[in-house]
Amino acid sequence: MAVAFTFPGQGSQAVGMGKDLADAFPESRKIFEEVDDALGENLSKLIWEGPEETLTLTANAQPALMAVSLAAIRAMESRGFSLKDKVAYVAGHSLGEYSALAAAGFVSIADAARLLRIRGNAMQAAVPAGEGAMAAIIGLEQADVEAACAEAAKDSVCQIANDNGGGQLVISGARAAVELAAKLCTEKGAKRALMLQVSAPFHSALMTPAAEIMREALAGVTKNAPFVPVVSNVSVTPSSDPDAIARRLVEQVTGRVRWRETVEWFGANGVATLYEVGAGKVLSGLARRINRDIATGAVGTAADVEAALAALA
Repeated sequence: MAVAFTFPGQGSQAVGMGKDLADAFPESRKIFEEVDDALGENLSKLIWEGPEETLTLTANAQPALMAVSLAAIRAMESRGFSLKDKVAYVAGHSLGEYSALAAAGFVSIADAARLLRIRGNAMQAAVPAGEGAMAAIIGLEQADVEAACAEAAKDSVCQIANDNGGGQLVISGARAAVELAAKLCTEKGAKRALMLQVSAPFHSALMTPAAEIMREALAGVTKNAPFVPVVSNVSVTPSSDPDAIARRLVEQVTGRVRWRETVEWFGANGVATLYEVGAGKVLSGLARRINRDIATGAVGTAADVEAALAALA
């Protein structure tokens, strides 16, 4: 049975993440140095020492999380692990898709860091502060959430941004529309409708200016066919065609992160074990709620690396 690697998205960041990988593996430390050089700043110091509120800024969190994920991959590879030989598919949640693609050789580490810095800045700048919002809707059928979004949007924007599985959907759009949709979801029987502390309405049509910036940015980097198929957030299909992958990354800025369907696709295509590579264990928790038949593991620390290498030997 096959193994897939998944890469976490924004929200999994924590001050100190990846430090013991850098201390234990020179190859991991080199990843952080590459990212620092690519961005022309000491992001590693921010990752390991904080402050948390600065690390959490979208433009910092995105390349930081990618760096930790790739540091974990490099640690495994330094011990003889082959992603190409041992892993059938990779996927990442939102920004994590860039981590997955970098791990599979689609872009260089330096280009991935620069793309994520551009992406973070562009997403932040697309909508004036306070005008957009996101909310998590727990325990309501997708059709009911979509109906609430349609009713609340009228001439505005409100749509499902993330289908995370386990009865959790995230909606995104103009603040007034999202607040109304959250209220409507509660009236329709949602267990919870929680406004999220985010800086912009990610994965909504309001991100169109950011999508255009990413189209241009992706056109300017060298792209290779990934040596492991990457399952796209927006299409839930694997691709190895560089141009198609780039198009899907542009669509992803305004499109839905279809994570529930991604995990279901893994299960339907022979994946028995999912490893979450990088900071935190958010995706492992979601996977267990989506498909209990798939085993999960995490590779975010030096000890995790040793355990994963033993299991995958």
